[in-house]
Amino acid sequence: MPAARAFALETLVEWGADLADRYDDVCLCVSELATNAVLHGVPPGREFCLTLAADGPLLRIEVRDSGGGHPRVMREGAEECGGRGLRLVAALVDDFGVTVHSPGKTVWLVFKAVAEVVPRLANSDETRGVHT
Repeated sequence: MPAARAFALETLVEWGADLADRYDDVCLCVSELATNAVLHGVPPGREFCLTLAADGPLLRIEVRDSGGGHPRVMREGAEECGGRGLRLVAALVDDFGVTVHSPGKTVWLVFKAVAEVVPRLANSDETRGVHT
């Protein structure tokens, strides 16, 4: 998921987002959501869409895929090899959830900045996305 992490970090730096102390958290959460989309949500040959949107002091990140299923935070289990990603995301973000579409779903999360997240992109509509 290096491309998804790089896209998120590049976008935040270009926007000058007041989230510098949370860049690692943002990149980790993007990586977790993108990995989940590839492993559990995207049928073979399909893509997922990563979107970052600024709204005042809020940074909203969305990963949309066309697969079925509904992601959920798994209970703790020391013996389990996986299933910790969404629990980690839930601990790092200010809010998150799932919006179901037909087909697929969008897993979204929100980070609150100290000040407004103001995109510095020319002609920006405060949203930036990429298909991966």
